[in-house]
Amino acid sequence: MNKMITALAVLALVASSPAAAQNANMSFFITSAGSGDGANLGGLEGADGHCEDLANAAGAGDLTWHAYLSALASGGQPAVNARDRIGSGPWYNYAGDMIAADVTALHSDAVNLTKESILSDKGMQTNGRGDDPNMHDILTGSNLDGTVFMGEGHTNCDNWTTNGEGSTRVGHHDRTGGGDNGSSWNSAHGSRGCGQDDLIGTGGNGFFYCFAIDGTTPAQPAAPAETR
Repeated sequence: MNKMITALAVLALVASSPAAAQNANMSFFITSAGSGDGANLGGLEGADGHCEDLANAAGAGDLTWHAYLSALASGGQPAVNARDRIGSGPWYNYAGDMIAADVTALHSDAVNLTKESILSDKGMQTNGRGDDPNMHDILTGSNLDGTVFMGEGHTNCDNWTTNGEGSTRVGHHDRTGGGDNGSSWNSAHGSRGCGQDDLIGTGGNGFFYCFAIDGTTPAQPAAPAETR
């Protein structure tokens, strides 16, 4: 009986733990959870920190992670383009599939970004159009080429620091839906507002993309588990 219990416990542990091979090369993911406060992410620094926390929990905390978010010029600070803050690639998803070799490929028609390939930090697909609830609106604040979107009324939610008035640009991770560019992963349309209910109301949940700025290669071994 004791041997059977031990065996079952081992099987349960294996089933609940992500495979090391899957996490070893992950350098891109969509967040499995947002801030919970709409587009108030604590600015770019707070968003990067959220990426770091999720990556660390997934076993990829040895890399440096940045959120794919653009920011408008404000307070004497220049504008920030999402494409300029994510490194040079290549990037791989949780399953080890390359999504793009470099920044140019990432913003091309050939990019490997679909609902099936845009996996979360937990290796899961995210609800898209047709799922209940739909959560395909992904925060970016960006144009199709990854530069900051500066349309009228778009404040990028005070550069990711407010859940109040304003709007920001969102993409569709499932590459389908309405808007100016419904099939775009990074620049489909503007959000209804900056609050959590506003984002949910148009088919989102405050998720965003995270990239390892130092990239990875298929040969890189998994980092050893951190001892606490």
